[in-house]
Amino acid sequence: MTKLAPLFVILGASLWGVDGILLRPGLYSLPVPLVVWVETTLVALILTVALHKYLPEIRQLERKDWLAFAGVALFGGVIGTMSITKALFYVNFVNLSIVILIQKLQPVFAISLAALFLKERPPRIFFLWAALAIFGAYLMTFGAGGPNLGTGDKTAVAALFALLAATGFAASTVLSKRALKNTSFHLATYLRFLFTASLMLIIASLTRDITQIGQISSKQVFLFLLIAFTTGGPAIFLYYYGLKKISASVATICELAFPLTAVILEYVTRENILHYVQWIGVAILFTSILRVSRLKPAAVRPGT
Repeated sequence: MTKLAPLFVILGASLWGVDGILLRPGLYSLPVPLVVWVETTLVALILTVALHKYLPEIRQLERKDWLAFAGVALFGGVIGTMSITKALFYVNFVNLSIVILIQKLQPVFAISLAALFLKERPPRIFFLWAALAIFGAYLMTFGAGGPNLGTGDKTAVAALFALLAATGFAASTVLSKRALKNTSFHLATYLRFLFTASLMLIIASLTRDITQIGQISSKQVFLFLLIAFTTGGPAIFLYYYGLKKISASVATICELAFPLTAVILEYVTRENILHYVQWIGVAILFTSILRVSRLKPAAVRPGT
């Protein structure tokens, strides 16, 4: 199953693409803190049903393990998710923008952090395929025309939020790898949502966005439940299953399946026909992810 581990990360990231194109747009009328709190709380409550199975494992966790999960929730669940949403708000949700361009830098941050904190030392060939994957993702998203910078005076602010999001998600990938060191992927999924839900409860209460919970429509309730049972809990479950068996460096490249899925869904559901240059980018990205995922686990020497 170790050889198939990257596939689980790819599947999890692909579900995030489904979420962004098909599900999450229906929640944009709600405050961001409220959205993140509701979706993470639902998953945490669902997984609490099996809490008795995790108790023996929870008792064995050390202080560093708890800190790792707190970091995952803070950087990925809170900072990353809220920052990217805020960035898209500033550019009026224009997909082909500087926001997505900066998001393509996430693997660079993640690989650097993995080398610094996890002592991962990928072979040289890894960096070649990683660079090609980022280049392919760029071509796939923007084609030959480049990113759209026509977002007015708010472009600089949006860029800062996008940079913060990319850094937050990169840190979350590295911290997730550390958090999985002494835990099963089942418990890791539960703690990730439990910590995030707790932090978002505090934030949504301080911003008073939680008082708008009554504005959630019946359609949005259905969307929240659909996210919880598909692109929320199950996506992280698959992602953690794969991440536990591969390095954070490989995982962050496999996560580029997220924009790949999003672009393909845009093409299928909204008839946004891709330029041939974008299809070249798709081919480069897909090939690069495949090559990285087939690197032998021993070749990417994760730290202990």
